[in-house]
Amino acid sequence: MFGFLRRRKLKRIRENSNETLIMHISDTPERVYTFIAELIDEYKPDVIIHTGDLADNIKLERKPELRPLYIGAVRKLARILKSSGAELYIVPGNEDDVELVKKFFGKSVVEPGSVIEINGKTLALGHTWEDVADKNTDFKLYGHNFRVIPKGLNAVLGVNFVFLPSGMVVRMDYPVGTDTARGYKLRRGL
Repeated sequence: MFGFLRRRKLKRIRENSNETLIMHISDTPERVYTFIAELIDEYKPDVIIHTGDLADNIKLERKPELRPLYIGAVRKLARILKSSGAELYIVPGNEDDVELVKKFFGKSVVEPGSVIEINGKTLALGHTWEDVADKNTDFKLYGHNFRVIPKGLNAVLGVNFVFLPSGMVVRMDYPVGTDTARGYKLRRGL
């Protein structure tokens, strides 16, 4: 709700700032790839960080027979992210094939729990909150579930845009239906 206001705010900040812009995404089903491409075109992030489960609608860990579909999906996402011109950091998730992710993203792939520095700020990168919880960093970027931790930015909850060095964060909601596409079931009743 009020996503259009956040988009306007983000656009205004981006146009009036010389700061480095990081776009943080995670657990992306194929149906959001177009949305991601639109955000990249509109805001032109300097750095894109994906914290795992690149094709989250394909549960490869549970259904390895879906590998051909997974390859096609990751190929699409790689094309979008690599054509952005942004510096990339990709953390494989539990639903990813690490070797395939490395094939498509090469040296951009980092281990869960890695710490990077951008503009004097440190960022811990992981797929789960457990990967980053014990890191002494300015930001802890992750996804996988809905858990929120101190200094944590969980990209399951939305696309995080981080301006550095100020540390300003703007969260953009994913399109309606993203959680359903991820295979998340709604809890009803008590």
